[in-house]
Amino acid sequence: MDKLFKGIAKFRQDDFESHKELFQSLKRAQKPHTLFIGCADSRVVPDLITRTMPGELFTVRNIANIVPPFRHTEEYVGTTSSIEYAVQALEVKNIVICGHSNCGGCAAMNQPAEQLAHLPNVRRWLEISKEVRGRVDRQMDVECPEKREWLTEQINILVQMRNLLTYPYIKERYSLGSLNIYGWYYIIETGEIFNFNDQTETFELVNGL
Repeated sequence: MDKLFKGIAKFRQDDFESHKELFQSLKRAQKPHTLFIGCADSRVVPDLITRTMPGELFTVRNIANIVPPFRHTEEYVGTTSSIEYAVQALEVKNIVICGHSNCGGCAAMNQPAEQLAHLPNVRRWLEISKEVRGRVDRQMDVECPEKREWLTEQINILVQMRNLLTYPYIKERYSLGSLNIYGWYYIIETGEIFNFNDQTETFELVNGL
């Protein structure tokens, strides 16, 4: 904790002071342009990899960057309510689903259920993406752990992009062209980000247009 407390002090002395006007402008309202749905993995830092400032990204993070399909419910639903707020209240113009390499949540999708017996809530959460494993299996001609890993991570991104379109207000805005949906695959060790191209149906390296 000492590291965190020192970080707070450093932030107040340096970063906050150098962006004081920005923080003053944000004190009563926010107008982010993008909803960023990413994995809760500590190695994935949305503001860092996109070089964005406070007020630009409305961020939702959970295990394996999952988007539950739309449904009306009386349960407490954090990801669903965050998506609703970002699109309906804040009127973001973009939604990014960002998966990443070496994702523990995606790896767990390929494990037998009994291996997650000590993580019952995680196991239940990953059931949202239960179709991913079958889709990966159909593309595996020869078993290769590395190929299974990246296929799982990338197909999972595509499933979440599709799940977004089960939200009526997202589907409407997307159809009208007032809301964009992107799928990103982030490679931790290289810093590369690949964006899914709907036309070619492949992930293509973002090279700074």
